[in-house]
Amino acid sequence: MHYWLMKTEPSCFSIDDLGRDKTGMWDGVRNYQARNFMQAMKKGDGVLFYHSSEAPIGVVGEAVVDREAYPDPTQFDPKADHFDPKASKEKPIWYAVDLRFKKKFAQMLTLDELKNDSFYNDMIVVQRGSRLSVQPVAEKHFNKITEKY
Repeated sequence: MHYWLMKTEPSCFSIDDLGRDKTGMWDGVRNYQARNFMQAMKKGDGVLFYHSSEAPIGVVGEAVVDREAYPDPTQFDPKADHFDPKASKEKPIWYAVDLRFKKKFAQMLTLDELKNDSFYNDMIVVQRGSRLSVQPVAEKHFNKITEKY
C-alpha cells in the first residue's frame, strides 16, 4: 500500500463534493510527474485530500483510490477545460483516477502547521516551491495526520 497527497482547488472539487458524491474522478492533471504518480496508484491506496489556492490551505480529509489510472476523458473533449489536441484515444497522454471519500477532518491541518512541525520536514508539500498536485507521502506522515485528525 502507498500513500499520496492530492491538491485541489475547493472551488473546483472540494472534500465536501467528494463527501456528497461518495466517489469522484480526479481529472485535469497536466503535469508529467504528477501523471506518473497517478499511474503508480493502486486501488486501496490512502490519499490525503488537500485544499489549495484559497486561504487557508492544507489537508482537509482522507480518501482512498477506488479505481486505478485510466485515460482522462477530458483530454479528448474540445469543449473541456483540460482538452489536449495532442492526445488521442489510441495514444492518451493524461490519466485520471477515481477516489472514494473516507472522512473530512474536524479541522484543517494547514500548510503552516505542517511547516512548523519538524516531523513533517521531509514531506514534499512543505518543500519550498512544491507545486505538484499529486505527490507521494510517507506512511509515517499519513498515519500521524489521519490518526490526529
